[in-house]
Amino acid sequence: MSLFVVDVRRSPLASVNALAKLVAALVISVPLLFSIDPVSAGVALALTLVLLPFARLRVRDLWLRLWPIVLSAVIAGAATVLYGRPSGAVYVEWGLVRISDGSIALALSIVLRVLAIAIPSVVLFATTDPTDLADALAQLARLPARFVLGALAGLRLVGLLISDWRELALARRARGVADHGRVRRFFGQAFALFVLAIRRASALATAMEARGFGAPVRRTWARTSRLRPRDGVLVLLAAAVAVASVTAAVVAGTWTFVFAL
Repeated sequence: MSLFVVDVRRSPLASVNALAKLVAALVISVPLLFSIDPVSAGVALALTLVLLPFARLRVRDLWLRLWPIVLSAVIAGAATVLYGRPSGAVYVEWGLVRISDGSIALALSIVLRVLAIAIPSVVLFATTDPTDLADALAQLARLPARFVLGALAGLRLVGLLISDWRELALARRARGVADHGRVRRFFGQAFALFVLAIRRASALATAMEARGFGAPVRRTWARTSRLRPRDGVLVLLAAAVAVASVTAAVVAGTWTFVFAL
């Protein structure tokens, strides 16, 4: 199983076409990029959380993939509270730090927007096998086969990079060169991993070329990627979430076109 895919044997999303998941994630995310307001992002996030139990995914699996994004959103929100554009009542002013109604509202909007975009994307792609996504992009979206296969091969090697990093750390520790100087050890190990990755990529490129992956002919596929009614249902649900979030913001009068700021 891929490093990025959770156990989805009980999830209804496992049988949905990968291209439909990609389209659904874009349908939810793109409208949120055009406005910075708490209402649209909050409604989208709330509806996503309501639909999330139907995915039947383990909380621990999702949290392991979401916590870096949640942490980044909190850090971005904290920085915006302290250094965002002041407006309205100012509560704290000290040097460059200004905490006001405007900075707090903007921070809340940013945090909600990051979570509203990240959570459905992580859920959809965590239930997607990279090979299924490559098949869908090449067969249904008609992307160039060489580009799709190259990206798939690179994604498959991410798990090997993590294993190589652990093996390098154990090997260096066994030789007694990993006991002191954490910073220098990190950069030395990173350079070794970089060299190893280049060698493996060169060998993989040669092997793929020898097997005809770069041949200038129409490519055949071992598995056929098809769209089914359940795929349309997922896209319609995503469209409903997007329409509801934008409508709520417009009705509440909080919709702020991002390029007008």
